[in-house]
Amino acid sequence: MNWKAKLHGRHTRYKYRASSLIKTCLALWEKLLRQGSEALGRDAIICLLLIVAALVAYWQAPFFDFISLNDSLYVSRNFHLKDSLTWRGILWAFKDIHCVGLWHPVTWLSLLLDYRLFGLNASGYHWTNLMIHIVNALFLFFLFRRMTGEAWKSAFIAALFTLHPLNVESVVWVSERKSVLSAFFWFLTLWTYLSYIKAPGRRRYIALLTTFTLGLMAKPTLVTLPFVLLLLDYWPLGRLSTASAGGAGDGAANFRLLVKEKKHLFLKQ
Repeated sequence: MNWKAKLHGRHTRYKYRASSLIKTCLALWEKLLRQGSEALGRDAIICLLLIVAALVAYWQAPFFDFISLNDSLYVSRNFHLKDSLTWRGILWAFKDIHCVGLWHPVTWLSLLLDYRLFGLNASGYHWTNLMIHIVNALFLFFLFRRMTGEAWKSAFIAALFTLHPLNVESVVWVSERKSVLSAFFWFLTLWTYLSYIKAPGRRRYIALLTTFTLGLMAKPTLVTLPFVLLLLDYWPLGRLSTASAGGAGDGAANFRLLVKEKKHLFLKQ
């Protein structure tokens, strides 16, 4: 089979998968509308639009191959991936810092899983990156809708994230799995933080620390996240100027309390 036939076959499979996903989302939306929930129906159509936007923007990504820059270190010539998700492979993921100069075991574990599923078929790795990016876009929409209560404004922010050119490298470059994966844990940490401040408790705080730690184990750039949480406390959560942080409405006192609340996140750095 020549390369044109292979490309046509891949393109046909991609169109089938995309159409199946769109049909599933439309069926879900219709079901929600039949149940009489306007808000859920609105959220469903927003999610559908975000998914379609990502698929249209990145439709070529699954057809790309590995490239010479770092992909050989991460996947194509990385003989450690052959151990896959065995104890030997998992131990290597947590011990290695020499392969690419970073300690990111969660990223290695995701690539070990991809190798188990796809071998050295680059299309599978690109599909994984794209699916994680789509999940991140949906996550961001629900995060801002939860914080602000504004569905369409939150959808606009999520759409910017979905289509912004700065994300192209992270989505279409296999070696940047660490970026899309760390973004997922970034948003997951924000979600657990919102749950924690709504009903503070030991279990929710442990969940917050866990998701933050997993994010650091995907990419160390999450060290800035505690500072972002402080910004969110100012807006849109409004915890800095109110007594919601446990103070008496004194901004300076509340700020000290909010920093103290996050001391374990700062200590992890």
